[in-house]
Amino acid sequence: MIERDAPHPSSELLKIGEFAHLAGTNLRTLRYYEEVGLLHPAQRSQGGFRYYRRSDLNRLNMIRDLQDLGLHLDRIRELMTTREHAENRRALLQAVHTALAEQDRLLQARIRTLEAQRARIAVATRKLADCEGCRHLPGVFNNFCDPCLLTGDELPAKLSALF
Repeated sequence: MIERDAPHPSSELLKIGEFAHLAGTNLRTLRYYEEVGLLHPAQRSQGGFRYYRRSDLNRLNMIRDLQDLGLHLDRIRELMTTREHAENRRALLQAVHTALAEQDRLLQARIRTLEAQRARIAVATRKLADCEGCRHLPGVFNNFCDPCLLTGDELPAKLSALF
């Protein structure tokens, strides 16, 4: 069993409103994340007020990062429960490694997607140079530019979307 330390008595705890402000979110989101098991307050007062550690901002930011990568909250919860399910230090470290590796794989896939989008924009930008010498004006009610009247080629998708 892993030894779990109690919160240090001198650690600074933030009220939920202050925590939400620092995190750039709202109380409703924090309460929802608690409800679905993603983020838990470090303490609750006798009156039920939630208090968070500053380090909980890191957890919240990772949740956001994983959402940005397209993961559903259920999968994020699985990745974020490393400390709750580890039976020993070795298991904890392995679970953390697995969670970080998955996030890295998702980031690599996102980078490939973004690089492909940039390549399509580069093709559209190069084609746009042809348009500088053209007198045709695309409009809502005509299709003068697709295909291109100068070259007969189909416009790159990114350029067609804007024309």
